[in-house]
Amino acid sequence: MGKVITVAQQKGGSGKTTLAINLAVEFARQGQRVALLDTDPQGSLGRWFLTRRAALGDPGLDLSTASAWGVSYECEKLRKMTDLVIVDTPPKVDADLRPALREADLVLIPVATSQVDLWATDGVLDLIARENRRPLVVLNRVKPNTNLSREIATAAQEIAPVAQASLGQRVVYAETLGRGLAAMEAAKSAAGAEITALAEQVAALLQEG
Repeated sequence: MGKVITVAQQKGGSGKTTLAINLAVEFARQGQRVALLDTDPQGSLGRWFLTRRAALGDPGLDLSTASAWGVSYECEKLRKMTDLVIVDTPPKVDADLRPALREADLVLIPVATSQVDLWATDGVLDLIARENRRPLVVLNRVKPNTNLSREIATAAQEIAPVAQASLGQRVVYAETLGRGLAAMEAAKSAAGAEITALAEQVAALLQEG
């Protein structure tokens, strides 16, 4: 049975879809069978997938969609077909999010380098705790060697486990998404190393069970 990663954060623009896509492509490049599950009505993940299929022919991974009530069914089905399911969720925290959390072996919470984004994790962490699931905060759009980045990293560690690898504020993430690609599929950049390092930690946590 495949593992499920849910990407959740109630603040819009936190980088949920970017994180889901880049991890999915990285794991697929490693030879795993990967499916993306889009539960966000905005459909950004679906549009990226169609762009990718038009550009590459074979996207190298699968895509499904589901509303909140259909998440459990889709995850059950996809677990049997793949090694890994990555669920992208809407930017909100309510009862509709709980099925996606309930199915998760690990919940990733992207947090951009701002106090507002960090505050937005409170509701997500509360729901994750109620479902007895494991959270992992992923710092996103990090500007290295700045006081703000260090302050947010320190504050985040006080409320939840934080990934050792973080994602920098890099144009390549936005540029590649618009072309149906992931950052590591573009010209060589530091973004690829960031995603690889994050994927290694995520894989290790999933193996722990």
